[in-house]
Amino acid sequence: MTWLQRHRLRRLLGASLWITPAACMVGAIAIAPLIRRLDEATRWSLFGFGPAGARALTAAFVSTTFTCIVFVFTILLVAVQIASAQLTPRIIARAFANNATRAAVGLFAFTFVYGLAVLSRIDASVPQLGIALTIVLNMATIATFVYLVSYLGEHLRPVSVLTDVGNRGIRVIEQVYPSRLTEETAPAEVLAAPPSQTVELSSKSGVVLALDIKGLTALAEREDCIIEVVPRVGDFVARGDPLFNIYGGSRRLDTPVRESIALGSERTMEQDPAFAFRIIVDIALKALSPAINDPTTAVLAIDQIHHLLRKVGVRRLDTGVVRDRAGRARLVYRTPDWEDFVELAVTEIRQYGADSVQVARRLLAMLENLLASLPPTRTGPLRTELTLHEESVALHFRSAEDRSRASQPDSQGVGGASGSRTKVP
Repeated sequence: MTWLQRHRLRRLLGASLWITPAACMVGAIAIAPLIRRLDEATRWSLFGFGPAGARALTAAFVSTTFTCIVFVFTILLVAVQIASAQLTPRIIARAFANNATRAAVGLFAFTFVYGLAVLSRIDASVPQLGIALTIVLNMATIATFVYLVSYLGEHLRPVSVLTDVGNRGIRVIEQVYPSRLTEETAPAEVLAAPPSQTVELSSKSGVVLALDIKGLTALAEREDCIIEVVPRVGDFVARGDPLFNIYGGSRRLDTPVRESIALGSERTMEQDPAFAFRIIVDIALKALSPAINDPTTAVLAIDQIHHLLRKVGVRRLDTGVVRDRAGRARLVYRTPDWEDFVELAVTEIRQYGADSVQVARRLLAMLENLLASLPPTRTGPLRTELTLHEESVALHFRSAEDRSRASQPDSQGVGGASGSRTKVP
């Protein structure tokens, strides 16, 4: 199995809601005869149900379980629609790929199919152990249904979504940028000569999701060449667009390099730390829209952006060149730099929240804190954003008192300004 096939399989298993309940239904069909044989061997008689009572009870349980399944999908669809309208459509995949949701739907599917299997076997004799297991499963189904409703309500709140995206963004940042800023790395390779071959996208268009870094490096070493990845992870690539430039080597590498890049319909955070910023910024922009007008949610988004920028600011972002053991460059690919992250994190929120005192104060607190806490090499873009912020406040707040208040850094937006100012060097 190639890297691309393994990647597609992992995405299918990780993002599909139907696989878990389908497997549970198969498991219920497989386990039903085993439980029946165990019942015949042990002569289980704890409840002592007669045929009529067992049939009525099991039928009621099957009906209840099916109702739970219908209600869960209805609640899930409504909750996702509301959350995507209030926050961002980019959280829809997150809601359906949630492990708690998949486990709950799997339990419901198992209980429903197993109940049908037991009901079909009730005649003159009653499978007492099967009836007992059906009772236990239905009690667990009801408890899980109540838990899932509460969980979805908690999980799709703005603060929960923002915190989850922020935590996942931190993990991706540490994966994509493994070196800290204090560590020494070799300078990036400059590819001045024209490529000996260019590999274009021959399949359908899509967004670059991930690269097989190890596989491409090993391929370049075997072929004694340098492979340059043209699009950045997160870029859209149309059919016929260049995917790879190859420098050196003696044979065409179209097939092996195409098997080392994964495309999809939309961006993911697998190898794309900027997408975490994109999701959080989109939530902030939706909150600042006139239709919603919720600057407090925007402040919660800036909290997570602040955390992500602090993490990115201490990582070495000039990676993108992979070398072999002899120190020769073998793979070159592009990643976002510090200016990209700062611009993505601040520009749109400053523009859309220009009239909000909360947003102005929280952005100012973030910029001043970053200037004071990050290394001096990171201060250039931050000072530029600080200047733009001051100009925006002067432009949008006509009253001298409003300008004064909007020019106070506040870690809470409004209400936390006392003692929050950090001296900027």
